[in-house]
Formats: sequence, structure tokens, C-alpha cells
Amino acid sequence: MMSYDNSRPRKRRWPKILSVFGIVLVLIAAGGIIEVRRLYSDGLKPVSSSQRKIIVTIPTGSTVKSISSLLRQNQLIRSTWVFEQYISQHNLGNSLQAGTYILQPNQGVADIVLAISEGKIKTDLATILPGQRLDQIRKTLIRDGYSDADVDASLVASLYKDHPALVDKPVSANLEGYLYPDSYQKTADTTPQDIIRLSLDQMQKRLTPDVRASIEKQHLTMYEGIILASIVEQEVSSPDDKAQAAQVFLKRLSLGMPLGSDVTVIYGALVAGQPASLEYDSLYNTHTHKGLPPGPISNVSQASLQAVAHPANTDWLFFVSGDDGITYFSKTLEEHQALTALHCKKLCS
Repeated sequence: MMSYDNSRPRKRRWPKILSVFGIVLVLIAAGGIIEVRRLYSDGLKPVSSSQRKIIVTIPTGSTVKSISSLLRQNQLIRSTWVFEQYISQHNLGNSLQAGTYILQPNQGVADIVLAISEGKIKTDLATILPGQRLDQIRKTLIRDGYSDADVDASLVASLYKDHPALVDKPVSANLEGYLYPDSYQKTADTTPQDIIRLSLDQMQKRLTPDVRASIEKQHLTMYEGIILASIVEQEVSSPDDKAQAAQVFLKRLSLGMPLGSDVTVIYGALVAGQPASLEYDSLYNTHTHKGLPPGPISNVSQASLQAVAHPANTDWLFFVSGDDGITYFSKTLEEHQALTALHCKKLCS
């Protein structure tokens, strides 16, 4: 009988298998890169061939992410990711300018970015941006070609004492908080007083019976509701975040805690003619004074009014806006301090 030697080592196949596997991974990665490039290239193209004119208002202080979201909502870009990548690759993050623009769906990302970065704003509109203080609105109207004297005269609150939007405004209070942000068509005959009245008309449309009744349910007067909405307007931008921020402030008010809002402190310094500072003490310093400040700190958007009227059903007590544009909420001071240290290195320095 012939015997076989089974002690000879078998030829190993693992190196060959691994080699084939590696080649497959390389091919998959290459295919992925090609697909990403294709998606990026497609995302730069116009949404459609439509020449429809779309008016878009970019608020002061908008982030690249919020601008991309605004453009996507208006169906002017195909992808927020592509828009943000284009801005990053061309180092244009600090070039985008606030204002009101006329854009079209047949413009690609490059054309839209060019218009926004060069500030090619629509000139036959008077635009009041969201979150603007009264002094900023004054400068905007002067920049639109009106004289200092005419603008100052138009901002006297008593001129509009019978306007329904102002029915809850204290007699001694100015128009801070009541000039609704929007773009208003103007001609050679349009006066700054006309624009102020149109803005109050828009504000009245937002002060619906539901908003008024719901704000009263939060144990606030309408004027107090506008004050709180102005703080929410300045603190956060996302509608969901606004509702949660409103909940935080309402809970703090109910507990007798200071609101602890940096934006109110800064407002107090600015209206006193001082540099923006978190150290300036005034009645607007909600770190040292409990309750709401004496008046609104800017105008308000519909989203901020709705946030105060219908706050989120949450139980937060703190929040911090991170360097990444995300708002982080927490229930305890320890959690808040940890989130601040982790996510707010630049903004909180």
C-alpha cells in the first residue's frame, strides 16, 4: 500500500484573498469619490431654468449654515451641503453680507454666492432685518437715502398712537420691538413714515388673537411677551431652539431666577453709548437684575413670537450656543458648564 505524506504544508491562500479584498476596497472607495464629486458638481447647478424672481432677506449675523438653509427653503439651491462646501473651499465664510436680494432658480451656486458676497442688494426696497435694534433701523433708513431729520421724525412713537399694533405699548416706551422685519417697496414718493406704518401693519398681522391669548396664558402682558420674544430673537435662530429657549426663560421667571441673558446686558451697554460689554450694569443686565428688562432689545420675527406664545414642552434650565451653531440645552448647572467648556470655546471666550 502506498503511503502519503500529509505533513507537507498546504499553500496558504490568505495573502491572495487579502490582496483581492484590498483591491475591492480601493475600487469601492474610488467609486465613492467619483460619486461624491458627481453629486457636488450637480449640486452647483441651477435648481431649474425658471427666471422667477425670489426676494430673500439675509439677517445680520447669519451663519453659513443658516444662509444655506434659507436658500434651500426658497428652492434656490439643490443642496445645503454643496453650498456650504463651496463657501468653505473658496474661503468665503466672512464675505456673505446681510441684506435683501433678488435671486432666481436659474442661478447656480457660484452666481448666488457672488451676489451675496458682493452685497448686490435690491435697491427699490426698504428692508428691516430680523433682530435689528431701533438705532440700527434708523441707520438702515438713512442708508436708503432718507435724511437724518426725516428718519428721526418718523420714529416718534406718538405719531402712531392709534395704531392697533401699539395698543399694549406703554405710553412712555419707544418703538423698539414693534417694527416688523420685512422688505417694503419704496418709490420716490415713499416717506420713512410710510415705511414705519407698513412695518407696524405687518406687526399687527402677527399679533393674532391666538398669539395674544397664548402669551397671556404664560402670565405675561403683551408688552412683556414682546420683550421676551426680542430676547429669544437675539439668543437663537432655529425655530425649534427658539421654543426651547422661551421655555428656559419662562421657567426661570417662574422660579424667580435671573434670566442670565448676555444679549440683554450688551443691549444695555450699547443704548447707553458704551462699548458692547458683559460687565456693564444697567436695568437690562439680567445677570444681576431679576425679571424682564424694561423693554424689548430688538424687533421680533413671527417665529420668536410663536415661541413665547407656545414654548416647548421641555424642562430645561440652561442653554448655550456652541461655536458650531448648535444650541445645547441642559437641566443642571454642572451639565451646562460641561457643555459650555466642550462646545463654546470661541464665542464664550
